[in-house]
Amino acid sequence: MTRYDALVIGENSFPFHAFDEMGQHIATALGSDVDATLTTERETLADLSSYDCVVDYLTDSTLTDAERDGLFSFVRNGGGYLGLHCAADLTSMSDGSGGIEPREEPFPAFRELLGGHFIGHPEQSAFGVEIVDDEHPITDGVGNFDVYDEPYRLTYDERELRVLARMNHPELESYPVVWVREYGSGRVCYVSLGHTVESLENDTVQQLLKRAVRWISTE
Repeated sequence: MTRYDALVIGENSFPFHAFDEMGQHIATALGSDVDATLTTERETLADLSSYDCVVDYLTDSTLTDAERDGLFSFVRNGGGYLGLHCAADLTSMSDGSGGIEPREEPFPAFRELLGGHFIGHPEQSAFGVEIVDDEHPITDGVGNFDVYDEPYRLTYDERELRVLARMNHPELESYPVVWVREYGSGRVCYVSLGHTVESLENDTVQQLLKRAVRWISTE
């Protein structure tokens, strides 16, 4: 069985996305054949040569030049990137006391990598997820499902993305839940789910995340 080395990075700056609480749930959801290294040390991004992919659970996307160059060159040169939930929040920075200091514009390098970004969310709720493209390895044979999570509103350029799943929420548009794209020689997947433990323990969410890691890690 092929094994995959994943760097799973998050932070504890925000209590609502505390990595100490969520990190192990993310690692478990990725599957038993993923060797997940959990870290809050951003300097690890400067050298990713030991990994097949990065799983990003950062809310504040502030990086040093070395960290930014290490991450983006890794993906451009064939590494995998899985953005999970808050990874698309490209306008929030930590105020140092658990709150948010907003940016007017999203971090441009991350916006280019992802192809979209978070613009807001209503309260956590149960909602449906509809598979709209089942001809991709991540969603092949996966059925529609329900999940309890924080539904993300996202702005994105559909010409730059392949949307695989959308939400079916009674109060929102049909925003993307899963999309993929290429970035240089690398593969990118974004999954907007993952705010709640319930979502990370959902069997279908786990199936999608397991397949996402395998797809982004395969050249």
